Parts: sequence; C-alpha cells; structure tokens
Amino acid sequence: MERMKDSRFAEHLAVFAEVVRQGSFSAAARRRGQTPSSIVRQIDALEHSLGVPLLIRSTRALTMTDAGERLFERAQPLLDQIADTHAEIAAFDGTVAGVLRLACLPTFGKRYVIPTLQRVMGDHPQLTVELDLTERMADPVLDRLDAVIRIGRLADSTLIASKLADQCRLLVAGPDYLARAGRPVSVAKLAGHRLIDKIHGADLLGWSDVTAMPGGAGAIGRAVFRCDDFEAMRLAALGNMGIAFLPDWVVGTDVLTGDLIRLELEGEHWNAAPTGVWLLRALEQPSARLRVVTSALRESIGSPPIWAAEKPA
Repeated sequence: MERMKDSRFAEHLAVFAEVVRQGSFSAAARRRGQTPSSIVRQIDALEHSLGVPLLIRSTRALTMTDAGERLFERAQPLLDQIADTHAEIAAFDGTVAGVLRLACLPTFGKRYVIPTLQRVMGDHPQLTVELDLTERMADPVLDRLDAVIRIGRLADSTLIASKLADQCRLLVAGPDYLARAGRPVSVAKLAGHRLIDKIHGADLLGWSDVTAMPGGAGAIGRAVFRCDDFEAMRLAALGNMGIAFLPDWVVGTDVLTGDLIRLELEGEHWNAAPTGVWLLRALEQPSARLRVVTSALRESIGSPPIWAAEKPA
C-alpha cells in the first residue's frame, strides 16, 4: 500500500479509535454525528497514509490487524493528551470545556454527583460529561476515564487517589420495626431479626463484618429482602422490613431526621478501620475540567460530610 501524507492524521486517528471502541462504522458514525460512508473514507485515508491495513472488514464484524492493534494501543493516550491540552489552553480565558468521563456507584452518582454536575455545567456550558453509573470496579486506564469514585478501603494501586470524604457503615432500622421486633442490645441479639441484605456488587459491605468478633459468630438473622441497589435497601429499611447495614452516605440523613434508628452495637467495631469516598485518576496532572468538578464535589459534600449521622459538637 503506497504511503501518502495525511494532513488530517489526528482527526482520522480519533475516528479510527472510535470505530474500534464502537465495533462498527455505523455505530461510530452515530456517535460522531456523521454518515457511515464518511467514516469509511476517513479510515481509508488513514490506511493510505500509513501504508498498511488497520482493519479486517467482513459482513459480520471488524477486527484489527497487528498494525491496527498497535496503533490503537498508542492512539488512546495520545488522543487523551490532545483533548487535555485543548481543554487546558482553552481554560486560559476562563473556559472549562471538553468531555469529562467519570464512573461511580449508581446511588452515589444520583445522590451527589449529578446535582454537583448540574451546577458545574451551568457555570461552564462548554463542558460535556459522560457518567458511567456502575457497580463494577471501573478502571480509569482501561475504560478511558478521567476519574472513578470508589468507596471503602483502597487497595494498593498506581492510581492517584484524592479523598472526597470519610465513610462509615451503619446498622439501621425503622422505628416501627424496632417497636414490633425489639431493639437488639448486642451483636449476638441480631439472631432472629429480619435483615436487609445486598445481593452482589463492589460495595465492601457484608454482614460477616458485623459478626466478625468473639461472641458474634453465627449471630445473624434471616435475610428477608435482598437487592443489588442501595437506594432500594434504604427504602426497605424505611418501610420497616428489617435491619439494614448501609453506608452513612445512603442513610445518614435518615438517621438525622429520625426516620431510621442507628444501632450502635459493640462500639461499631466494623468502623474501626477508616474507609472513605475516593476519587482516583491515572494522570499525575488532572485536567482543568476534573479539577473544577473535584472542587465542586468537595464543596457539595462538605466537611464533615452532609450525610454524617452525628452532627459535630
């Protein structure tokens, strides 16, 4: 394949990366607001300029050649740097622009991130956000994200972490449930109680943390409601279905209003090791848009956080 100079190499490189991520010309075209034929022409121009085929095209799917795989591997950080450079230079006139890609747990995103983004995007209309609300452990590098919000204890990682707030986990139940079933005075007294449990997810919860102490082993009631959503578990507790074990950022405000009662059993040994709400990024220097959103999140959450189940003295 004869090489030729491509004056729009960076643009065509971005199109190529989009085609690979989306898996087809038509999907990439929809994503970029172009026609499929335009996308094909740009990929053709890129292949001609490099002198090698990048994609193997068939009626079933697109697959990359070895050269295509190497180009895609090298292209992603380059494209990220171009986008960050554009946003950083544009910020000299006070403009925060570009696409911010962020991932977090669904309940935390709906409760705290989206209201914060609403205010930030009102102040910076050229900012675009892609928010991945997911239970899985999103990765800033593999998922091409500016940052992820993780909650709990941090594992060793090469990612750069900034703490947004402290977190603790609470045993809570509705007043009517406790009036009916009795209020447990120790972990051992949880036996026989109706429990609200989480099915799965990277939540770092678990009733085993409550019973993990001498005298607590086996002291567990019956899970009468199990769900994969924090907000649904909160609603079940508010509906007096049983005792729930949830983060304070989910139920802290309900404790403050008295709609849920906090059960401080055995000194809450499950909160002995500090945990938190963390924002993790891969790049040493955050983009201007990430700095603005991080600052706004800290301001929205406050210190102590607005969900703290006990007001400071």
